[in-house]
Amino acid sequence: MPTAIAVTSADLVLPPTDQQTPTAALLQAPDAQAMDLAIGDMHLMLEQHGYVVAVYPTGISLAHERRLHAVRSVLESDRIALLKVDLPPLGVAVLVRQLRQLSICDFSPGVVASAARLLSHYIHAGALLNSVTKLDRVPVSLKTHAKSWVPGSQFAVLAGPNPQLTKVGPSAEPLAGPEFGTHLVVAKGQLQSEWVQQTLAPAWKVQAVQEAPLPADSPRWWGTGKLVEFAAYLPDISVLYQLVSSVRRETCHWCGMELIGDRCGFCSSPLPAPENRMPPSGVLNHGAPAPPRS
Repeated sequence: MPTAIAVTSADLVLPPTDQQTPTAALLQAPDAQAMDLAIGDMHLMLEQHGYVVAVYPTGISLAHERRLHAVRSVLESDRIALLKVDLPPLGVAVLVRQLRQLSICDFSPGVVASAARLLSHYIHAGALLNSVTKLDRVPVSLKTHAKSWVPGSQFAVLAGPNPQLTKVGPSAEPLAGPEFGTHLVVAKGQLQSEWVQQTLAPAWKVQAVQEAPLPADSPRWWGTGKLVEFAAYLPDISVLYQLVSSVRRETCHWCGMELIGDRCGFCSSPLPAPENRMPPSGVLNHGAPAPPRS
């Protein structure tokens, strides 16, 4: 069975891109499910799948995050990975779908879990906002804050991989987009605008545009409900597979899980510095590689 992918909100589960992509399990908040039921559900997932990779955004409640760690502690299981992702809600949903795609490939659970950090570098997640006065996730200058009070102003914001902010207008500098082929998913809030589809998508030369419901946490994350959230991503499973396969695999010195990158997805233990490891054959990869050509 493939590694189970779990989420903390149902709106983080985007429709599959093909018939093979599995869905994700829902790990409910404490006010929606009793502790014993949450433990039972996790135990059942472990019995059915062997390993669980739970992805949750930085914005979930402290009680919900504590519940995740409590369930893992009660089960005393080293087969549960808890991945806290610092992406906007729609970006998290895109990452979750990519992990769902990878879960049915011939990757070990440790590689699937640690691939989340790698794939986050290739998700261009942002939003079109009517105001940045309450935006605290991306640096905003005092001058930009002042412009936000002007009626009718709109701002294009990119949260990652490199934060950017620009006031939308005829002479505005466009947001720097991906330098590889992507699809774009768009989730509309209360802002009535076609700028993302009509201006941003052509500028980024995206290959396809899909719409999705706005995640419930997006207005809080972006500081306003008047927004259009978007995320550009690598859609092709073969490209994702090549990307993950191209990174050197290591074994976690603490829990023994296989990993890519510099940190274990299951126990969060960092990979020791090269001088503290037995010298392996080959060359150590640093940073995120460029996506392979499709």
